[in-house]
This record gives sequence, C-alpha cells and structure tokens, in this order.
Amino acid sequence: MPRHVAIIMDGNGRWAARRRRPRAIGHRAGARAVNVCIDFCLEQGVRALTLFAFSSENWGRPEEEVGALMKLFLAALDREVEELHRRGVEVRFIGDRTRFPADIRARMQAAEMLTRGNARLTLAIAASYGGRQDIAAAARALAEDVAAGRLRPEQIDEAAVGARMALADLPPPDLFIRTGGDFRISNFLLWQLAYTELWFTETLWPDLDAATLHEAIRAFAGRERRFGLTGEQVSGTVPPSQRSATP
Repeated sequence: MPRHVAIIMDGNGRWAARRRRPRAIGHRAGARAVNVCIDFCLEQGVRALTLFAFSSENWGRPEEEVGALMKLFLAALDREVEELHRRGVEVRFIGDRTRFPADIRARMQAAEMLTRGNARLTLAIAASYGGRQDIAAAARALAEDVAAGRLRPEQIDEAAVGARMALADLPPPDLFIRTGGDFRISNFLLWQLAYTELWFTETLWPDLDAATLHEAIRAFAGRERRFGLTGEQVSGTVPPSQRSATP
C-alpha cells in the first residue's frame, strides 16, 4: 500500500459536456469523488493524499468558470472541514494563496489550524499551485539564506532544496494517479514525483469510484521500484559485495 498518493483530478468539464450541462456542474459532481478518495485512503491506511485542485495556470480560464470554482471551493471548506477533523484528517494547502479572495484565505487558515495535529491522514490541497513555481520559491529561499549569510553556496544540495519545497515533511508520493485520459503530469509536484509510479485512467474524475482506486493500487503493487538500482539488488539476489548503485 502506498504511503502517499497524489492525484490530478481531470475530466470534470468533459463529464459535464457529455451530459450537455455547464462545466460548473461537472466541478460540483467532482466534489463527490474527493470524498471517495478520502474514504478509500482512511480505509486502506494511506497516510497522505495530495489533490491537484487548481493550478497556477487555471487562473487564465474563463472568468465565469473561475468564479464558480471559487464558490465551490468556499462551500466545500464550510461543509467538509468539521467532518474531516472529526475523522482525524489533517488539512493543509500548498500553492500561492495570495491570489484567492480574503474570505477563502481565511477559511484555508482556519481549516489548517483546526485540523493541525490530526494523524490518520494528511490531506494536502494544491490550490493556485505549480511545480515550477514551487521550485522557484525554494530557489528564492535558498538565495535569501545565502545573501543573509545563513548558508554558503557549497551547502546547497538536493536535501537543502527538498527541505524548502512544498510537502517537505511528508514522504514523496509513491503513486500518482491522473483521471481523464491525458498522459502528462501538467506541472504538478515536479520535484516530488522523481521516483513516483505513474498510473493513468480514462475514467473522468466525477466517475471515480473505489473500484478504480483498487485497480490503481493493484497496478502499483505489481511494479518493482528500483530507485536507480538493478532488479537483482532490490530483490536481494545479488551478493552483498556486488551491491553498488547504478547510474
């Protein structure tokens, strides 16, 4: 079972279009699938779930759609946070929240404060988030530390960069899922997905169910995760004297 699952929730608009309904209806239907994922993770013992809710590029969508998404986001925060807290879920947000209206920012902060310390599941919502933006922010933080004399340039390594990335206190995602049929990661967790297993499905996000998630878990369980080593090294069939990392 993966410790950390990251999901791009794609297909709301197409789900609505197939039913000749407005895109906003698709986004509303997609909220049900979020609860399906949370229920699944709690039942299966997944410790962290990161959902790509709204990218930094999504601000360029039509104003009407963005407005509908903001209303949906606000309603979800008002409706779900108390129940998530009761179930032991920690809620956090990653991304540039300065672009959100003040009422949404206030509810984000309130949700984080209420649920801080809950340990059954960490639910990270990527909102106004971009992977390149995340890396740039880490680089800027490192540059500020160097300029202030808190860090020397030669001390900057992968660990130093990783410590300044979003979700630095969580294990990297073990499994990435994208619904909707597209085969790309779309600027999501670019640093964190380096050795993540990727799984794609044609299922549109509002149609996601526990059976689809079980299918993803079965695919994950059948893969050999080598992290740069050989299959023999991972399985332990190579004599210890020959166990050196390969490029």
